[in-house]
Amino acid sequence: MPILNKDMTLCISLSARPSNNGTRFHNHLYEQLGLNWIYKAFAPTDLAQAIAGVRGLGIRGCAVSMPYKEDVIALVDVMDPSAKAIDSVNTIVNDGGRLTAYNTDYTAIEQLLRNNAVPADYSVWLRGSGGMAKATAAALRDAGFTEVTVIARNEAAGRSLAELYGFKWLAELPEAAGTGAGTAEMLINVTPVGMAGGPDTDSLSFPQSAVDAAKVVFDVVALPAETPLVKAGRAAAKTVITGAEVATIQALEQFVLYTGIRPSDEQVRAAEAFMRAQ
Repeated sequence: MPILNKDMTLCISLSARPSNNGTRFHNHLYEQLGLNWIYKAFAPTDLAQAIAGVRGLGIRGCAVSMPYKEDVIALVDVMDPSAKAIDSVNTIVNDGGRLTAYNTDYTAIEQLLRNNAVPADYSVWLRGSGGMAKATAAALRDAGFTEVTVIARNEAAGRSLAELYGFKWLAELPEAAGTGAGTAEMLINVTPVGMAGGPDTDSLSFPQSAVDAAKVVFDVVALPAETPLVKAGRAAAKTVITGAEVATIQALEQFVLYTGIRPSDEQVRAAEAFMRAQ
């Protein structure tokens, strides 16, 4: 990492619960590629002021995480089709004060479903209704999944998301989750349950009976890499897709948007290993 200097290009992330994932991934790639750039994570106390700072200070790129992926829409100038199609933003690029919003979460979900060869005829329980859930639901629909149930206590948000993509909605899991009709072949958690630093760090986002009955377990939570749901899925010998994998793909696509450079596969693997070795 070069010594801090006035010519450095700054990129940041905004999250209610910042982690070191993006910081380590991006800064490692900057160092590998010899870029005079630096990346820093923030937990904003005022989102509008934070985005005004991105614009006013010439910050090149800004990653957006929970719970700001929808709130930032009103604060940018242009919505790229990747964000506009799902009304959710996880990336902002600043071109001379003009802020363009993108969504690389969709790309990550789509790639991981394809790479793990998850059959589109699987039934799915998608727990969550925020910005990341929108990206996930869109990727599921576009991959041909039809038997999807959105599980969200917020009825307005849950129903809206389900209806947008032609899916079902439930406020809670079926009482018989994991048995008979109360079974889904793929479980996807897109809530903070299991996230480090939160009130439900040690909680399972789905009951053990549902994990046992499923074929694929997918937790979008990136920190820790081994969430309670991921651990339960591995212990039950299920196909497991992790939030850490999501974080790598979406961060790579952000890196390309910010810098215009696509690192080699070897460089990405090195950055990913550095990110996970914290």
